[in-house]
Amino acid sequence: MTIVRILTLAAFSLCVLAGCSRISGNAQQGGRNAWTQPGVVRLGEPDEPDSLNAMFGHTYATDEADAMLFSYLLRYDADGNFIPDLALQVPTYGNGGISRDGKTLTFHLRHDARWSDGQPLTAADWMFTYRAVLNRRNNTKSLVNWDDIASAQTPDPYTIVVHLRRTNATITGIFAMGGYPPLPAHLLAALPDINRAPFNQRPISSGPYVLREWNHGAWLSFVPNRYYFRGPPRVREVLWKVIPDSNTLFTQLQTHEIDVYGGVDQLHIPQLASISGIVVSHRLIANWRHLGINISRPMLSDVRVRRAIATGVDWKRINDKAYHGINSLAVSDVFPQSWAAPRIPPYAYDPATARSLLAQAGWHAGPDGVLEKNGQPLRLTISTGTNNQDNAQAEVQIQSDLRAIGIALDIRNYPVSLLFAQDGPLYSGKYDLEWTIETNGPDPDNTGLWNSAYIPPHGANTSWLRDPIVDRASDAALRTFDRARRKALYQQEEERIHDLVPAVFFYWDDSYTAVNSDLKGYKPAAFIADMWNCWEWRI
Repeated sequence: MTIVRILTLAAFSLCVLAGCSRISGNAQQGGRNAWTQPGVVRLGEPDEPDSLNAMFGHTYATDEADAMLFSYLLRYDADGNFIPDLALQVPTYGNGGISRDGKTLTFHLRHDARWSDGQPLTAADWMFTYRAVLNRRNNTKSLVNWDDIASAQTPDPYTIVVHLRRTNATITGIFAMGGYPPLPAHLLAALPDINRAPFNQRPISSGPYVLREWNHGAWLSFVPNRYYFRGPPRVREVLWKVIPDSNTLFTQLQTHEIDVYGGVDQLHIPQLASISGIVVSHRLIANWRHLGINISRPMLSDVRVRRAIATGVDWKRINDKAYHGINSLAVSDVFPQSWAAPRIPPYAYDPATARSLLAQAGWHAGPDGVLEKNGQPLRLTISTGTNNQDNAQAEVQIQSDLRAIGIALDIRNYPVSLLFAQDGPLYSGKYDLEWTIETNGPDPDNTGLWNSAYIPPHGANTSWLRDPIVDRASDAALRTFDRARRKALYQQEEERIHDLVPAVFFYWDDSYTAVNSDLKGYKPAAFIADMWNCWEWRI
């Protein structure tokens, strides 16, 4: 990095820390920026949802859109704390919402919640959703924690009582944003399954906004839900502009064709200070990029090959070069600011050790320098979402580093909606390596990612990891509310994951969000979705 670049980043960081923004004196019109469209928020988004039904949607875009469309029993605030949504209060031991043995939860619901077609939203909608999640005809993306529910009752239209098979320290999260919201029983209950229900693409709403129109590949338009229990939002339209190319996203921020650019790509962060009329916020968020490894593939089933990949790639150089040194290098999938964050050493860049591991695994140089075993070359594929320059550059660097230790790597990228689809490469297991981001909730529970009970189609363990130590540790951490005990169990689990290498954890997203200075109430979140309080936005 040049001295000029260092000074630029330092000056920009000081500006962000001071909460300042650059607003040119001649850009104001009637007390606002000339480009502001009063009552309209234009979001610049790299992706569109793969589904608007959270039961089937696998992308961050689905979480974001659903936070606008649906009400949940609970939400998270910007710092990951539970706040009431449809529920009148967050259940705790103190208020009687959680029984003393930790096996019964009680939710009391608002009486004024309605669907956007005017029908009341009641406990019957949640009960339908619970049955739909467990309905084997439905391709539910994950049953994590839902399968711990032994039974549920709705003694009246505004009370839900949930009985658990066993104590589950993270169960409250399934009722919150990022989980599955109540679905409209009056529209869906008569269907044998809802896999292809029109609702999944054109849902009615229980949240602040309704979907007015979806022009696939181009934009989504959201308008206020007149029946929203908090009252219709003041913003009369949220326009979600699908802009996959990061250069185009930044250009539209510069030309003020968008009002919000969340997760500004690393290349353009130093240039933010030169744009007038925006406010920039900066925080570490619970999105972690990783190299996922499909250990069910024959060439990757030997842990020595996976360790060779982990030690044969210069991860720090990739962060510095492809991602401009912005993000925080990761050692696990537990948020580093969490009380449960483990102490795990990073994989040391050591090509010599990588070559030795591959030789021990029986791979030897072929005529073109690519390793061979029983006449078969060690050739793998890597996949990520299309149209991201930083990710593409990272893949090329991984390809180069692996070629240097004798592994041929082909790059095969997909649109995000296809990559994460239920029948796409990740969830069908038709991939070798994947370079994607996962999003955490505030609780450190990661059972659905590594426990063998949640290998697709039963969950998101797309590395196909089957290990009794990981299974026991991740399950035991769910069964106690003792934080010290849980922390020790996550340490044990992460040490084992580090040894088995079903993934290489790369970075935690050090996220910069640029917002039109006329947009008030927009508060980027560390967890799940920046739309967590979208009914409070004003412009």
